[in-house]
Amino acid sequence: MSERLGEILIREGLVTSTQLEEALRYQSTHGCRLGSALVKLKMASEEDITEVLSNQFGVPSVNLSSFDVEDSVLKLIPAEVARKYMLIPISRTGASLTIAMADPSNVFAQDDIKFMTGYHVEPVVASENAIRKAIDKYFGSGKSLAVASTEIDTREEVKSGYMDDFDDFDSGPAARGTDAETEFINVDDFDDLVSGAVDELEVVDEDEEDAIVAVEDLEAPIVKLVNGILIKAINMGVSDIHFEPYEKSFRVRNRLDGVLRKELGLPLKIKDAVTSRVKIMANLDISERRLPQDGRIKMRLGPKREMDFRVSTLPTLFGEKIVLRLLDKSNLQTDMTQLGFSERQLAEFQEAIHKPYGMCLVTGPTGSGKTTTLYSALTQLNSISDNIMTAEDPVEYNLMGINQVQMHDAIGLNFAASLRSFLRQDPDIIMVGEIRDFETAEIAIKAALTGHMVLSTIHTNDAPTTINRLLNMGVEPFLVASSVISIVAQRLARTNCPKCSESVQVPPEALIHIGFMENEIGTIDVKKGRGCPHCSHTGYKGRVALFEVLTITDEIRELILRGASAMEIRETAVALGMQTLRGSGLEKIKEGRTSIEEIVRVTYGN
Repeated sequence: MSERLGEILIREGLVTSTQLEEALRYQSTHGCRLGSALVKLKMASEEDITEVLSNQFGVPSVNLSSFDVEDSVLKLIPAEVARKYMLIPISRTGASLTIAMADPSNVFAQDDIKFMTGYHVEPVVASENAIRKAIDKYFGSGKSLAVASTEIDTREEVKSGYMDDFDDFDSGPAARGTDAETEFINVDDFDDLVSGAVDELEVVDEDEEDAIVAVEDLEAPIVKLVNGILIKAINMGVSDIHFEPYEKSFRVRNRLDGVLRKELGLPLKIKDAVTSRVKIMANLDISERRLPQDGRIKMRLGPKREMDFRVSTLPTLFGEKIVLRLLDKSNLQTDMTQLGFSERQLAEFQEAIHKPYGMCLVTGPTGSGKTTTLYSALTQLNSISDNIMTAEDPVEYNLMGINQVQMHDAIGLNFAASLRSFLRQDPDIIMVGEIRDFETAEIAIKAALTGHMVLSTIHTNDAPTTINRLLNMGVEPFLVASSVISIVAQRLARTNCPKCSESVQVPPEALIHIGFMENEIGTIDVKKGRGCPHCSHTGYKGRVALFEVLTITDEIRELILRGASAMEIRETAVALGMQTLRGSGLEKIKEGRTSIEEIVRVTYGN
């Protein structure tokens, strides 16, 4: 085994054991390399560290201040990759590329550079400070940092180019008066941007290296095109953006009010450049195209608005599909009275979550608003007297006063492991992002039985079938009956556009078919959006939640204990006054908030 850097420094008499221990503590606290820590603490010079590293790894050392790197060499490696691995290309000879590295033992970085450039990599060693200065010299100190960081904030060293566009978004182009900003904010005319992006890429065949180079310049049409797509999506209020490569097309679709619609058809030629740009913004590995990746982009739009994009890449037959989930904290609805509960449903749910212990479950498909319902419950429960802890995957919104934990399955931090730790943290209220397996369900139920209020989600079609789902996981019936106190099923239905909504004639038999009673027919004024520019000619603008609240009464507990079917539980619950998802939808139709077609689309006929 080769000697460690610290051991060599002590052996060479460059530092003492006491100094090394102090440097290691500094390294641990500040997250830097040992050599950098020693230099910052003035215990060793940069020249000494570089010479020792050169001898340790058997590679030459270089003085970067004596190099004048050619532009053609610099373009081989994006600034974001250089900063990520703390390296810089310095020369190219034949099929070999010489790169100066602060850590020449980083074989992963060398493999990435080799894969990205196609050149054989020859590493040399230079001090971290020298490489950092060289990166700032050749790439600019602020430009690459603003693009590579997943958190774009208002720090002075980050505020250049890309950040300026977002800081002045609310105030408009007049704030700075630059042509770049005007082009960035004007996102309605994409033709010129697409044309410019195509013209910029001179190579017609699929050359992935050129795709990477195309996104380095912040003034490039590719950058403006991606920025424009994101800003237009924000302005429209979409929830997801899909970049989808196919054999003969590359399209962008937006999910608006729960329904996907085509937004743009892009030339295949710019597919790789657009993909690389989005991955750089999300701080993902642009050289990894064979495995799925997850990342996050955090943007500040003006002084009071932040927008998060949750980014997921997936290798498909014709390239990487990228989906961005938009998380707008300013639009997070935490007022429970505005979610769509009826008066009785709201009273039952609020009574359940304010009990001292027990489990409240929220169920529904992906994208049905479960997280919003849980966050609204947590907001109402949040007080200085309670210790609230959440385990989420991912943490979608940051809530002040609540301890939120992000799951990392790769290192063993899953829901079950987090729950075990929570119980040693003196919690009052626990929120688990999702109950996926028996282990998580068992720990959550035991927590509910030992004096804690537990909130969680589970994937089922309606409230009664949630009982069967828990039983099928292996949870004993008596544990379910003793711990679960309320189950809320929900869906999201599009609401009629307020600008173009109008009354429509519906045959009485159609109203009866969807669930209305005969004596209600004459009192119902059915409305539907006609379609106008305000709603993008869809007839719908915004969404409202439909709820089904199942309160676990003594009658329901008896059914659970004797293993009753979901149908029996449903019939008993309805007899006790439970309003079904379809019933909740019918109420929204009578209020004129949505259409018959929308309720039929999102609910079953029961």
